[in-house]
Amino acid sequence: MKLCTLYVIFISLLLVAEPAASADKYYKCVTDKGTTFSQFPCGGQATEHKLSVSPNVTPSSGNHVKLLNSLEREQIVRNLNAEIRSVKHKLAILSRDRDRAEYSQQQRLNRLMSDDEKKSLTKDIKKHIKVLNKTYAKNTKAINKQLSELEKKLKRYD
Repeated sequence: MKLCTLYVIFISLLLVAEPAASADKYYKCVTDKGTTFSQFPCGGQATEHKLSVSPNVTPSSGNHVKLLNSLEREQIVRNLNAEIRSVKHKLAILSRDRDRAEYSQQQRLNRLMSDDEKKSLTKDIKKHIKVLNKTYAKNTKAINKQLSELEKKLKRYD
């Protein structure tokens, strides 16, 4: 009887000690609905992670405002660089679209037709290409202006 009581106490201690031992573990599940975190495995693809806490961390004696300002400055610089890359990609896309439209206009000349039709078509194509180049120049100018403003902002933070 005493052995049975001791066994029950041992099992109850294991049950009580187990949540404390697993309190520093969590599970991450990535599904098509999103990412979830849980104390318990949420599926076969759950990955186990462990929390790490450093109780010996002491706050720095430096000025926290300066640290926060420098972190904010770094974030602003990172965002400005990303925006500059985005604007440069817009320029590349604009150039490709113009080239594609110009090519399609030039392809119109490759059809079989009489000389009179070819002359009128050539005039029409030149007109379309002129409009394409004018629109491209206008859009490029606006994007380059935006790019130069972003680069000026970036220089202020460097």
